[in-house]
Amino acid sequence: MSTAKHHSVIRSRRPRSLVPLLTQCAIWAGAAGVLALWWTDTTSVVGAAGWLTDAGRITGLLAGYSCAVLVALMARVPLLDHTIGSDRLARWHATGGRYTISLVLAHTLLIIWGYSLTSHSGVVHQTSTLVLHYPDMLKATAAFLLLVATGIISVRAARRRMRYETWHYLHFATYLAVFLAFFHQLSNGADFAGNLPARVAWYVLYLGVAALIGWYRFVVPVRRALRHRVRVAGLRDEAPGVVSIRLTGDHLDELGTQPGQFFRWRFLTPGLWWAANPYSLSAPPLPHELRITVKAAGAHSAALATLRPGTRVWAEGPYGAFTAARKRSSRILLLAGGVGITPLRALFETLPGEVTLIYRARRPEDLALRDELDAIAADRGAVVHYVVDQPAVSSPLTADALARLVPDLTAHEVYLCGPPGMTDAALHALRVAGIPRRHIHHESFAF
Repeated sequence: MSTAKHHSVIRSRRPRSLVPLLTQCAIWAGAAGVLALWWTDTTSVVGAAGWLTDAGRITGLLAGYSCAVLVALMARVPLLDHTIGSDRLARWHATGGRYTISLVLAHTLLIIWGYSLTSHSGVVHQTSTLVLHYPDMLKATAAFLLLVATGIISVRAARRRMRYETWHYLHFATYLAVFLAFFHQLSNGADFAGNLPARVAWYVLYLGVAALIGWYRFVVPVRRALRHRVRVAGLRDEAPGVVSIRLTGDHLDELGTQPGQFFRWRFLTPGLWWAANPYSLSAPPLPHELRITVKAAGAHSAALATLRPGTRVWAEGPYGAFTAARKRSSRILLLAGGVGITPLRALFETLPGEVTLIYRARRPEDLALRDELDAIAADRGAVVHYVVDQPAVSSPLTADALARLVPDLTAHEVYLCGPPGMTDAALHALRVAGIPRRHIHHESFAF
C-alpha cells in the first residue's frame, strides 16, 4: 500500500448533459408519430378480423421504426457516444432489440391471423399466400428469419459460447434484415399506400440512418487510418499475461482523445486483421503517441503480445464517456479490478482534485503498472491502496471495508472499472454505503 497526503477540497460543478434525456425523448416522440400515422389513417375497426389486422399494422409500424432506431444507436455518432457512453447505448440497443423482436413476432402472427379470418381460410394457407403472392414478402420472410436468428445469438447464454469476433460479425445480419424488410413495409403497408408524406418520412428516416452508418462506421475510420498512419512502436510486459503496446502516428492530437476513452483496434497482420476489439488507453494521449495495456483473455488478445514494431493499425475512435466530463466533485475514488486499471491509470494522472485509487488484483505480481501508479501518487500527492486476494485478505468490496479505506466515502464520486463479478460487487457495496447511483461512473465493454 502506498499513501500520500490529501489535497484541499475544491468543489467542481458542471451542468449535466441533456443529450441522454433529449435522445430518449426523440425516440419516444418518433414512436408517438408512428402511432399517430396509424390513427389518422384508420377510420374504424370492425370485428375480430379488423382488430387483429390493425393490431398487426400497429406492431408492424413500431417494429419498422424500432429497426431504424436500433441501427442508429450503434452508428457510433460522437455526440451520443461521448455523452451517453458506448456501453449505455449498447444496453439501450439490447433492450430495444428484445422489444423489436417481440413486435416483429406479434406483427407476423396478428397479420396472418387477421387475414385468415377475413378470407375465411386456414392459417397455413394464408401464410403461403402472403409469402408467395404479396410483393416483397419473400424479402420480408428472409428479414424475419434473420432478425429472429440475431435475437437468438444475442441471448446471454448463446453469446457466452462464442467468441466476441464471431458474435460481432454474425450481428451484421441485422443490417441485411433491416434492408430487406424496408421494401416490404412500403409495398404492403396500408399506412403508406397513397400517403406520400408518410412514404417520404420513412425514406428520410431510413436513408438518414444509413448515412450515419456509412459515415461513422466506414468512411470516418478509413479516412482516419489514412490520415494518422498508426503503427506499433513497441511492447512491454507489465504483469503475467499483460502487455503494454505503444503506438505512434501522425496528427493524433486531432482526434480529441480524452483519458478514459477507448478505441477499436484492428492490427493489420495475419490472424488479427479481421477483428476490431475495444481496448482503453492506459496513459494520457500524446500528440504522436497512444498506449494500450492488454491482458491475454482469449486468442486475439493473447496474440497481441507477438506483434512486431512497424505493424500497421486501424484505430477506430475515440469512443466512450468514461472521462473527466462526468466529474462533479473534487473528491474522486477510482476503483479498479485486474486489467480494469487501464482507463483508470490514465484518469489517475489527469483528473484534477483529491483522488484515491483502490486497485484489486488476484496476486501481487498481477498489479500491472504499479511503478507508474506509485510515481503518479507521489507526484500529485494522491492515495493508492493495493489489495490482493493471495494471500487471502478480507474483501474490500463491502461498504464497511471501503469506508475504512476511504474517509468520507459518501463525499466521493466513483469511477469503476473491472471484470463483471468485481464490478457487480463494488456497485452493490457503494450503493449500500450511501453513494447515489448518479455519482458512480462505470463503463463496460460487454457490447
